[in-house]
Amino acid sequence: MDKALKETLVGWAHEYNDPKYFQEDPIIFPTLFARRLEAGEASLADVEIAALLAAHLAWGRRAMIVRDCGRMFDEMGWKPYEYVMNGEYRDENASLHRTVKWSEFAAICTRLKGIYEERQSIEGLTDTEIRCRIFGQKEDRKAPNKKISMMRRWMVRDDGKVDLGLWKKSDRKELILPLDVHVYDQAAALGLTSRRQKDIVTAREITDAFKEIWPEDPCLGDFALFGYGVSSR
Repeated sequence: MDKALKETLVGWAHEYNDPKYFQEDPIIFPTLFARRLEAGEASLADVEIAALLAAHLAWGRRAMIVRDCGRMFDEMGWKPYEYVMNGEYRDENASLHRTVKWSEFAAICTRLKGIYEERQSIEGLTDTEIRCRIFGQKEDRKAPNKKISMMRRWMVRDDGKVDLGLWKKSDRKELILPLDVHVYDQAAALGLTSRRQKDIVTAREITDAFKEIWPEDPCLGDFALFGYGVSSR
């Protein structure tokens, strides 16, 4: 990576790692519960559940994501852990968000209840366990698991700006960039990957490119790509 590109990426990351750019973003929901946790009005499980579910709905236009996350938390009475552990969920064929139906939401809540009956936190679960045991998807070793990587970024990065830094047993240098089509297009345009597959190998390749700049915190590069997206409009 040449010096000019590095300097540009550092500049974007510094500018856009700022809450003012994420007021209409799904991270506002776990952030709300993190503030309640700090005030003694919520639990870590509340934040975890909010992060998991908000990340699960995080595809499409941000305004629509935020709207539908709000509907979901209205259903939960803004008490995610209590709602999950109560065991009575909205379970119907109607759409919650795009192709995600309330029945899928209910199934996720059911699986979460079983996990929280076994453990106090989901921090120690692997990506495969979250994908299969919580989201109910088939194992796929090539999947980029964007939603899981996004949720991990929120919960692990701890610079006190946008991300929450509540998972203290996890290391931010082990995080993988949340990869979707939009992020891939930005990274490819910047020459951070030459691969065409939008899979976990590509996600790791882009993450490794950012490790050249931020070896201890490669997912800071996620904000740099956000900055590129803003600057290239």
